[in-house]
Amino acid sequence: MGPRGAGHTGGVDLYVGGVEHAVLHLLYARFWHKVLYDLGHVSSEEPFHRLFNQGYIQAYAYRDERGQAVPAAEVEERDGSYTWNGEQVTREYGKMGKSLKNIVTPDEMYDEYGADTFRLYEMSTGPLEASRPWNTRDVIGMQRFLQRIWRNLVDEDSGSLRVTDGEAPLPLQRELHKAIAGVSADMANLRFNTAISKLIELNNALTAHVNEHSSTPRSVAEPLVQMLSPLCPHLAEELWERLGRTDSITYAPFPTANPALLVTDTIEIPVQVNGKVRSKLTVPASVSDDDLKSLALADDKVQAILNGAKPKNVVVVPKRLVNIVA
Repeated sequence: MGPRGAGHTGGVDLYVGGVEHAVLHLLYARFWHKVLYDLGHVSSEEPFHRLFNQGYIQAYAYRDERGQAVPAAEVEERDGSYTWNGEQVTREYGKMGKSLKNIVTPDEMYDEYGADTFRLYEMSTGPLEASRPWNTRDVIGMQRFLQRIWRNLVDEDSGSLRVTDGEAPLPLQRELHKAIAGVSADMANLRFNTAISKLIELNNALTAHVNEHSSTPRSVAEPLVQMLSPLCPHLAEELWERLGRTDSITYAPFPTANPALLVTDTIEIPVQVNGKVRSKLTVPASVSDDDLKSLALADDKVQAILNGAKPKNVVVVPKRLVNIVA
């Protein structure tokens, strides 16, 4: 975002821009804000509370024998060599931009895949602060993910809603609330790529449910669409309306996780022998210390190390660790 809103008393919470903004738009906005502050028109010395620099999108670029960049979209590859208008060119890798003539225009992506798929692919490629490569061929993965979400909620043949008011089974509820907790934390920290991964995991669990029951519980459909909304607003708004909601999803409160559904039924306990982890036990979350000790001593890997000898000591850290001193 640019300097819009800098004159507001509270300032702008977050400024997102490339590193070049530090000496261009950001500098101008800060300069004028300080002038307004000195004149008494605003109450804060700085216009932005937080600055976040996103990384560059990188792509292949090509140069002719004079070293001049040529349009990347017009370059042809054959047998490991690259030509433009019949002329041999060299390939390099750099920031996507006008100077290297390697831009993939948004309009092209909108026409081919839709705006939501384009947005989702950009955010899925890696951490927001990192420079990352662009590969148009990989966009299809995000398109297929959105298609799977659509098919889980809407019958692709009849166009009718595949959502019922029945209660979701407990495992699916756990997957939902795990996703809500994870996506909420990721969004707050601008980790869009990992938020997308969590939504993919949730949709995979939902797909398995739909394959068995031919429908999606509303209690899962609505929060799934809400979590998708910041990433794919057009698709989410359409699904929200098909779910029978008359309010805009933009103003719907973000779902909140139920802490009780974040607790797993089993936990994994490492078993150490003389300070080194030799095995791991998957046990009920309610396991007692005595049971942990017995299970650890009966473990095949531990038995092989002890070789019939009685351990000198066994220390159990409740629900965390078993340490055996041989």
